[in-house]
Amino acid sequence: MKFLNSLTAPKAHAPERVIQFGEGNFLRAFVDWIIKNMNDSTDFNSSAVIVQGQPDSFAMGLLQAQDYMYHVNLQGRLDGEAVDSYTRVDVISRGINPFSQTDAYLALADQPEMRFVISNTTEAGIVFDPECKFADRPASSYPGRLTQLLYRRYTTFNGAPDKGFIIMPCELIFENGHHLRDAILKYIDLWKDDFGADYEGFKAWFERYNYVCATLVDRIVPGFPRKDIANIQQKLGYVDNVVVQGEVFHLWVIERPCNMSVEELRAEFPAEKAGLHVIITDSEAPYHERKVTLLNGPHTVLSPVTYLSGVNIVRDACNHPVLGKYIHKVQFDELMQTLNLPMEELEKFGGDVLERFNNPYVDHQVTSIMLNAFPKFQTRDLPGLKTYLERKGELPKGIVLGLAAIITYYKGGKRSDGAEIKPQDDQAIMDLLAGLWATGDTAKVAEGVLAADSLIWKEHGDLNRIPGLTAMVTDFLNRIQEKGMLATVEGIL
Repeated sequence: MKFLNSLTAPKAHAPERVIQFGEGNFLRAFVDWIIKNMNDSTDFNSSAVIVQGQPDSFAMGLLQAQDYMYHVNLQGRLDGEAVDSYTRVDVISRGINPFSQTDAYLALADQPEMRFVISNTTEAGIVFDPECKFADRPASSYPGRLTQLLYRRYTTFNGAPDKGFIIMPCELIFENGHHLRDAILKYIDLWKDDFGADYEGFKAWFERYNYVCATLVDRIVPGFPRKDIANIQQKLGYVDNVVVQGEVFHLWVIERPCNMSVEELRAEFPAEKAGLHVIITDSEAPYHERKVTLLNGPHTVLSPVTYLSGVNIVRDACNHPVLGKYIHKVQFDELMQTLNLPMEELEKFGGDVLERFNNPYVDHQVTSIMLNAFPKFQTRDLPGLKTYLERKGELPKGIVLGLAAIITYYKGGKRSDGAEIKPQDDQAIMDLLAGLWATGDTAKVAEGVLAADSLIWKEHGDLNRIPGLTAMVTDFLNRIQEKGMLATVEGIL
């Protein structure tokens, strides 16, 4: 079997136009895969230089040995059909370790064709550290290192308007681009003495001719298929030690920066033209709300309902004659009614989510979703519950049943088949639930949980004030105790 490299497989060569901060599985299965598709079907014609995120990187060594080529294995359902595909990605030209190759890193700013900066430095990566110094080689924070690169570009090209960067962070935080832009501006102000006479001009050039986008990314990427790698390599005919698996579904919502129009950004980054699920829009906020509500929201309530009904896998719940109807009710009849995007668009997204839940290649344990279930419900489902009540004049029974199921799950003990129930959350929440269940009074349990505003519900306050909620939660707790979870679910369908 051949080792994958540029001697055994053809590798495309394109101008280096993308600086990519990070070499992890997600960027390779998402951003680099998107660049590959744009290169193949549009005139994007770009390659990416990876800037290593940490001083030591095992993955970078493996990538270098393969001349930065690898395969993306996409698995899942698409339009009802199972998909198990492979794409050889060859868009990474080289890698740089900025900690040991600082000069080479900064020299990226001198390349006139460079245009895009893309990153995934984890949620903790977009931070402002006032201890960073301009003279550091390099700055310890990602925004600091990027500011150093921006200043080098400003001085190299004398503040040319066409030499600014389009910056698209992929960190999983809401309004990631806004946070990154703010951090860069803080560094520019912190290092004003280092910039000297360039300070005002550099700051103005950054604000006017650099374009920082807020983005939302969505693709589940399990990563390296360790248990299947021998079969995969046999199928590929190559020894590829950095195969990365991801689901078929992908979505990238890119919010235009304030100093660039949607049309201008689409022209420079032709992902939509390539037929990719990339949305360039005025605001990512509705799409962020859509994802949290229609993907994370159903996940949060289906998990305890499913587990307490004796089913362990998300896919099996989707195909269950009762639980499948419950999931559809929560997603389409309740949560979807609380959003403000066009219904046709919401229904398409909801259908995609159900296909993702029904992935034949991933055994997604519902217990893995149950970690910290109360905080998840507070952010993912409670806003929808309140909006539904406001719009419909009644409580959404599916969502409320999900809350009662979480409360029951946190009781602990054993399932009807003898499986042990092991809730995990903040110890103060665990102690509260243990004390309430010890009373043996479901009304007190419901009232006590709903009253825990400072501990669980935060800005939502005491939920006992929501008309009818305390009574409905108590009723569901009683039904679950008396009839079991599955019979209780059937009762609301």
